[in-house]
Amino acid sequence: MSVELDKDVPLTRDRGRLARLLADVVREQTGDAIWDEVESVPDLASHVDSLADCRAHLATLSPEVTDTLLRACGLLAQLENLAEDLHHNRRRLAHKRAGSPPQAGSLERALVVLKQRGVRAADVESLLQHAQIVPVLTAHPTEVQRQTTLDCQRAIRKFLIQLGQPELDHDEVAELEIKLKRVLLTLWQTAEIRPFKLTVKDEIENGIAYHPLTFLDALPALYAQTEDTIERAYGVRLDLPNFYRIGSWIGGDRDGNPNVNAGLLRYALGRQAEVVFDHYGYELEGLYRELSLSDRLVAVSDTVAELAAISPDTAVSRDEEPYRRAIATIIARLSATAHEREVAFRSRFGDGEPYPNRHAFATDLKALADSLTSHGSGLLADGRLRRLRRAVGVFGFFLMPLDQRQHADLYGGAVAELFTAAGQPGYAGLDEAGKREWLLAELAHARPLMSPFVDYSDGTRRELDLFAATRDMQDRYGEGALPNLIISNCAEASDLLEVALLMKESGLLPLDASGAPQARANIIPLFETITDLENAAEVMQSLFALPFYRALLASRQHVQEVMLGYSDSNKDGGYLMSQWGLYAAEKQLVAVFNTAGVRMRLFHGRGGSVGRGGGPSFEAIVAQPAGTVQGQIRITEQGEVIASKYADRDIGLRNLESILAATLEASLAPVPACPTDESIFAELARDSYDAYRRLIDTDGFIDYFLTATPINEIAKLNIGSRPASRKTLSSITDLRAIPWVFSWMQSRVMLPGWYGVGSAVAAFIERHGEQGIVRLKALYRDSAFFRVTLSNMEMVLAKADMTIAAEYARLVPDAELGNRVFGMIRKEFELSRDMYFAITGADHLLADNPTLARSLASRLPYFTTLNLLQIEFLRALREAPEHDGHLHAIHQTINGLAAGLRNSG
Repeated sequence: MSVELDKDVPLTRDRGRLARLLADVVREQTGDAIWDEVESVPDLASHVDSLADCRAHLATLSPEVTDTLLRACGLLAQLENLAEDLHHNRRRLAHKRAGSPPQAGSLERALVVLKQRGVRAADVESLLQHAQIVPVLTAHPTEVQRQTTLDCQRAIRKFLIQLGQPELDHDEVAELEIKLKRVLLTLWQTAEIRPFKLTVKDEIENGIAYHPLTFLDALPALYAQTEDTIERAYGVRLDLPNFYRIGSWIGGDRDGNPNVNAGLLRYALGRQAEVVFDHYGYELEGLYRELSLSDRLVAVSDTVAELAAISPDTAVSRDEEPYRRAIATIIARLSATAHEREVAFRSRFGDGEPYPNRHAFATDLKALADSLTSHGSGLLADGRLRRLRRAVGVFGFFLMPLDQRQHADLYGGAVAELFTAAGQPGYAGLDEAGKREWLLAELAHARPLMSPFVDYSDGTRRELDLFAATRDMQDRYGEGALPNLIISNCAEASDLLEVALLMKESGLLPLDASGAPQARANIIPLFETITDLENAAEVMQSLFALPFYRALLASRQHVQEVMLGYSDSNKDGGYLMSQWGLYAAEKQLVAVFNTAGVRMRLFHGRGGSVGRGGGPSFEAIVAQPAGTVQGQIRITEQGEVIASKYADRDIGLRNLESILAATLEASLAPVPACPTDESIFAELARDSYDAYRRLIDTDGFIDYFLTATPINEIAKLNIGSRPASRKTLSSITDLRAIPWVFSWMQSRVMLPGWYGVGSAVAAFIERHGEQGIVRLKALYRDSAFFRVTLSNMEMVLAKADMTIAAEYARLVPDAELGNRVFGMIRKEFELSRDMYFAITGADHLLADNPTLARSLASRLPYFTTLNLLQIEFLRALREAPEHDGHLHAIHQTINGLAAGLRNSG
């Protein structure tokens, strides 16, 4: 057996074990005859020359067999994911133990690159002193797996790890397999589809759940790993600031979600606080058990002695254990702090004096560490206590900073109503210059525009209540709890000034004695459409020219965050135009910010799918234009990607490390830009945009989309609290980007991740002749951005299947429309694939990624089966719309495909 094959033996073993045990479960639940029929279908799907044979066979199956088949295929795809994730962890550890060179995406590799480029330890320290890295959890309707399912998956992972230990005897293996089988039985007998619509509270709970699973442990571990790795690389011990956090906007994102209100904002922060206080209590109890040191054997510092002297722990058995008495004092103070914030917290020591802020709590923990270190017990300070101290710095008393987002039109409408109620009608009809004049005049003084005696409209009252709740929650938890106000569909400087005015009216933008504004939150524009991206630099330049806004930025350390929307820009202009529009906007913003002397932080609104900016985070960050990172980056983590990245502690730690490694490389050792980037990309983007718009603007396209994909059925699936569109769906513009992408993924077209690229490349070659392909090959060789763009497209092309997609096209009632639109899609797909081969020299997809190719190959029979079942149930449901059973079956196929495809939303 070759070494290459030998290393995959554990993966093959895990796959076989899971498949065997699941088969046992299903046989016992349904009978041998049903399972024998079920088992034959994926095998048939992988061998037939035509889908017609497989489709014909599916039509002969009984309802019982069909139901078992679609559930089994979905579950087998999930189990494949689990086995592969575990194998990736296993291979990473094997490389480390073997002393292999550090892999790309690791801290070790990043520091090797930095040292090769002449970056000094002082440069690293300087960068991290001003850095901010924040993956931001968002609630979006593509996370189809229930928390119950994720709990079962974690149990399966744990038992597979235990079964991988070499010293197990036969009885131990049998016992573990029984435990594994129990979990599989639970999964089989648990409904995959929620019988209710998710609420915002449900989404808040789902987001918070990843902290006990991963973040509360993994982030402190990453800080320790970073400090240790830098010390090994440079021989210098750095005391890192708290630059890396997890953020969220679950409970704060109200753009298009009328269910988010001030009460839910308070609920979200209250629940977050409960989780973090529980964590601190658990860790302090652990320290209490561990630090049994006797003052007859060790001395303690004066500060620890003082904490011990006022301890509520008066048991005689603790008389000579000063650390335990001191920790009891800290627990009692923490309990009082929680109760002061109306957070439930159990303390066996009662309440002491509450901490005024997290810094005072951190000071007491530092006193423990300093005392241990200075009295010969430094090793004890380097374990649980080190992790707890870091956790307090990172998570504070609110767990994670919560962003708020609202559409610019709603902010603007509220401001217009405030002016009208104050006797100044006409704001909404002003041009941009007029709006700025009114806003700046009102912002120049402290007199309120809002009156408590006016009955404002429900929409305006809702916004005012949210701003008031923001002020109250900042007073309770600290300004870091609610630090960001994001403006979606931002198009003008006045959009930001409107938010500033609402902040002023709620006490979030007070004026100091000199009249300078003191902002208590960041105002963040979100540029989403192609046009908005093109105008982004001009908008920011006009803002920086305003003395008021520059004074506001001075109160925020001269840092301005800008959010870029990957999803809507793609829906608006197609894959390549979106990628180039984002890249070009970033370069233009760098120039504007540098001229103004303002530090820029980019917030990348990426989704899981390539069409929404997805793909490997490391490669995407490293390929950013020079000067756009500089230690400052925030990235959304959305949908099913959150579970795939962070449901497991070890996988979560690896993904967090990868983002950090990429940020270091992109900031301190950026990849040189290819000098021909701009001219070639601009040309490609223009032709790609034209091809994309020809498709979506063609007559009947919206009807094709609504009938050749399961978009309407997705809208009825209980996987998110927001509607699929902001209003009645009559055009692609009305549709949210997420279900737009999700629908194309389900139908295996994957259109948002590639459409238009083939036409653009072909037009470029036709325009420039033989020299055209030479230039494109050179660009692929020299430009990291172009390589990442094509690499992500290749992954999507590999997951697409035009044979399956043709079956969906037959669902279109107007056969001529179906054939015409699908003909355009198929032609462009083949052209994009062929142009990819022409540029890269590859002769098949995933030639350089055998791991992903193997992964897809193992799942394709399940995908094919699920797609064919979905198509038949879609056809049946549309003939009998009131048939609940058909809709439920479709939802099961959606669930299985999304879980198997992973980056689908």
